[in-house]
Amino acid sequence: MRTVAKFPPELGIEEFETVMVNQYGEIIQHKKCRCKTYLEDLGGGMSLELVEVPGEAFMMGTGGFGGYEDERPSHWVQVPAFLIGKYPVTQQQWNQVTRKEKPFRSMGPWRPADRISWMDAEAFCKALSKKSGRPYRLPGEAEWEYACRAGSGTAFHFGETITTDLANYVGEFTYQNEPKGIYRHVSTEVGQFPPNAFGLYDMHGNIWEWCADDWHDNYTGAPVDGSVWKSRYETVYRVLRGGSWHEPPINCRSATRLKMDASEADDLFGFRVALGG
Repeated sequence: MRTVAKFPPELGIEEFETVMVNQYGEIIQHKKCRCKTYLEDLGGGMSLELVEVPGEAFMMGTGGFGGYEDERPSHWVQVPAFLIGKYPVTQQQWNQVTRKEKPFRSMGPWRPADRISWMDAEAFCKALSKKSGRPYRLPGEAEWEYACRAGSGTAFHFGETITTDLANYVGEFTYQNEPKGIYRHVSTEVGQFPPNAFGLYDMHGNIWEWCADDWHDNYTGAPVDGSVWKSRYETVYRVLRGGSWHEPPINCRSATRLKMDASEADDLFGFRVALGG
């Protein structure tokens, strides 16, 4: 019987730089960071990059004022180390793994696969698992927020706000005192903006990303071990995170959550994969 490694081949340590901004959207810090990356061969000359996220405790949700009620109560969660996609799954990766081309809204091989339902994303993970011999899955909601925050406690991993030089959202709206930006009306190719401190790209804006969890109206009774939170009752609703190119910045914060039917394949919905944990 062929033995398959738990993780795909390691690419090595990647060095990169991220930035922090103040409430005016001005860059106040350039930070040098490192991450360990892995490469899953998809065949046909295509691959999927993953980043190792270290395990640690973090404060999940929004405390005090601001945000929405479904982001409360804020609570500590201990997340084990795991791998997560460096980028959202792209259209060419989708086509290569599923062999089923979709009529994407924002066409382009390096743009995120969109019009993806939770069921579609689950099917992709199963197909990738079968192809690779590794148990790929959607990230849990706690894992996703932890990966997005990358050690930050601010509304965005870039700091107190964002700008359209840092993320793809509706720049006609502002979050703090930053200047207005542009509204691109379309998703951008993955990796066009600076990464967060874990080496992950497009965590704010560009495409909403499905998580594995069932929807809950708030965090009362949420698990504190980073596990996927399933409902005690049958539900069709799942969670999306991160915002999109068609959202104001308040809906692109690290803590923002979106409730949607698992069968809904909206123009703005995509995903990234996870492994281990």
